Amino acid sequence: METGFFKNKKGLLFVVSGPAGSGKGTIMKMLMENGNDYALSVSATTRAPGLNERDGVEYHFKTREQFESMIANGELLEYAEYVGNYYGTPKAPALEVLGTGKHLLLEIDVVGGLQIKKAYPEAILVMIVPPGAAEQERRLRDRGRDSEESILRRLERAKDELKQIELYDYILVNETGKAEETANAFRAITAAEMNAVARTPDVYNTFFGK
Repeated sequence: METGFFKNKKGLLFVVSGPAGSGKGTIMKMLMENGNDYALSVSATTRAPGLNERDGVEYHFKTREQFESMIANGELLEYAEYVGNYYGTPKAPALEVLGTGKHLLLEIDVVGGLQIKKAYPEAILVMIVPPGAAEQERRLRDRGRDSEESILRRLERAKDELKQIELYDYILVNETGKAEETANAFRAITAAEMNAVARTPDVYNTFFGK
């Protein structure tokens, strides 16, 4: 229940990034399953739907013309183009979620994350990483869904992502078999940020009922 200093406080905007094999998707799922505090943003894309993917659930599937119209009209928090397809975060539903007091999770890459931070300095950037490069490679190979070329490309990309870690606010090492501990660490970050003085304006008057 929201009382005192926390009455009508908006939700937090989290950017969650991490190299392939970090397990960030698993962490996001755990946060969503435990309680009603978090909401996961659904990205828009121009790529074709995959098997069993549903519009508005996994992605908002758009034509290239529709997506470029969204860009022109300022309807995206961030966007990028990869391998001929656009990916981006619709602005209106994201801001609507924050207004309800829920914490919004944007699972996006470093490029998109830094776009968000520039536009919304209050955003909290969290990078989830495997315990090391060798473990990352093992995870990618063990899941058995990537080609050798794709694995090597993802491993190389991790180098670029980790070079930008100083631009992030937090790093969480997702140790193998300890995803729940990582999710709990994320919840602890949320609690700390919600209790930050900077996010609790006018403490004096609120305390004395003025």
